[in-house]
Amino acid sequence: MKKKKLDLLYEDKNLLIVSKPSKLLTVGTEKEKNHTLYQEVSAYVKKQHPKNKVFIVNRLDKDTSGIVLFAKDERLKKEIQNHWADWAKNREYIAVVEGKMEKKAGTIKNYLYEDKRLYVHETTDASKGVLAITHYEVLKQTNKYSLLKIWIGTGRKNQIRVHLKGLHHPIIGDKKYGSLKNPLGRLGLHAVKLDLIVPPIKKELHIQTKIPREFLKMFEESN
Repeated sequence: MKKKKLDLLYEDKNLLIVSKPSKLLTVGTEKEKNHTLYQEVSAYVKKQHPKNKVFIVNRLDKDTSGIVLFAKDERLKKEIQNHWADWAKNREYIAVVEGKMEKKAGTIKNYLYEDKRLYVHETTDASKGVLAITHYEVLKQTNKYSLLKIWIGTGRKNQIRVHLKGLHHPIIGDKKYGSLKNPLGRLGLHAVKLDLIVPPIKKELHIQTKIPREFLKMFEESN
């Protein structure tokens, strides 16, 4: 299979932003260390100069596609991560979920905790978990599926996936959190927009990608 070209969204002397495809790890694991987004971006900057390095600021699950931010300096990476909640002013996702949503828009606010099996659960008990806030709006619908715009007030592990499962509308292709169907052949979640302010380098970025074509195609046909 021919290797796809790196989907570069933005680059300057401090930062590099790419759109990660679905089914590609952001960073390596014990099972897979070479075929990762980090390795692809690292190879890209080393072509410019062999001593160039990159450092991952945010990550996406393997099956989620969309915006991933890299810093070219480790100190800047740590600075952004330490202030991520304040500097990342807006983080938007697009999701395809099972079923027709009852409400056209809403907010999910509860607490999440992870068990020993690395499965994330919802709870209303603040002492058992961490606060998680997810806002959503329905963009398109059929009788079988809904296309949602999602923006998050917190960035917890598997937050969007767990919250949509809690509404009984799991993300298509998300077997871990209750999806029984996968007409997309991938997870129906894409990080579509990031508005970021980075005071140390006096940058204000507004990065946006297109909604994946396969997502929109589901709502052009009779489903």
